[in-house]
Amino acid sequence: MTSAPGRSRRTGLPADRQPVIIAALRSPLCRAHGALSFLHAHKLLAPVLRRLLSDTGVAAGGVADVVIGNAVGGGGNVARLAALEAGMPVSVPGLTVDRQCGSGLDAIALACRLIASGGGVGGGDIFLAGGVESISTAPLRARPGPGGEPQYFSRARFAPDSHGDPDMGVAAENVAARFGIDRQRQDDYALRSHRRALGAAADGAFAAETVPLPRPSGRVSADDGPRRSLTPAVLPRFPAAFVPGGTVTAGNSCFDADGAAAAVVTSLARAKALGARDGLVLLGKDTAGVDPALLGMGAAVAADRLLAATGVAAGDLGLIEFNEAFAAQVLACLDQLGIDPHRVNLDGGALALGHAYGASGAVLVTRLLAQARREPLDGKLALAMISIAGGMGTAALFEYRSFS
Repeated sequence: MTSAPGRSRRTGLPADRQPVIIAALRSPLCRAHGALSFLHAHKLLAPVLRRLLSDTGVAAGGVADVVIGNAVGGGGNVARLAALEAGMPVSVPGLTVDRQCGSGLDAIALACRLIASGGGVGGGDIFLAGGVESISTAPLRARPGPGGEPQYFSRARFAPDSHGDPDMGVAAENVAARFGIDRQRQDDYALRSHRRALGAAADGAFAAETVPLPRPSGRVSADDGPRRSLTPAVLPRFPAAFVPGGTVTAGNSCFDADGAAAAVVTSLARAKALGARDGLVLLGKDTAGVDPALLGMGAAVAADRLLAATGVAAGDLGLIEFNEAFAAQVLACLDQLGIDPHRVNLDGGALALGHAYGASGAVLVTRLLAQARREPLDGKLALAMISIAGGMGTAALFEYRSFS
């Protein structure tokens, strides 16, 4: 596709409005109530924000806004709190986004759309965007009972009774049954995710994208989820976790994790002025709604619509990162899209690394940029996908671009 001078070759946007991600980093992802349980959400995120500014040479005062996804925090505005914790000047605002599991990816997409629309107030064209979740420090949830006493509940409602509001694991069983995803396929996929993550960690594939976090006894510098103990002999021993006689188990489901991830989002013109050597150019984004009882299918619908709208075939994709909440929903979505599961999550996914809710979508983008830089090929297409509680899904399509 040809474009006018100074415009993006695929989107046709002028260079000063073409969104691009020039840096993306994350914290270690650690099991909830474990190695990072002493850090509240803003303190998980702040070191990532500081490193992004340092690595890119962006002045903190030049950031137009900090846009952060969060799902189970205590309210308030964690984006603003983290920005101040990171030492950014009080002039930099913050916006917290809640689309549950999709929050981090939607926060990045929102920042991209702000760039495309002309930037922030005063034309600012540098944003920090991503997500954070500290499940370990999330507040207890309660509502007033009939006599004013607190009535505790475990999670927010995502859909009314008229639509059904199943727990995540039950919804995964619904998907497995509806789309014929058997136990063996789920276990095989989960095992591959753990083995890929272990191999990637051993090869140092996560090192450059991970910001170590301080702790009283030293620091946390690595993910703690991938398990060497999982084998083809062990996985069949796990009992059904959510529905009697079901196929979804603790072995083929993700675990809750604490973590943060964020990106520097700017315009193509500013990226070049900053001396950035490459980045992920946003080509499009879609969020779709589906039946809440089959919430895991949201990513497939969003991705299908996005690929159709951008004229991209599934076979054209060079990199694909899909949040692995459950092996059943990943496989069902990929079957619907006609994508070979072996092409997805080349370094493992959330089944091995954990699901940090509001951060997970931003982790996908961090992984895509790291993978694209590992084998740089100008024009490589990259897709991030995540299914969302309540029956939704978000997908974002990027193109890796070298600026040299």
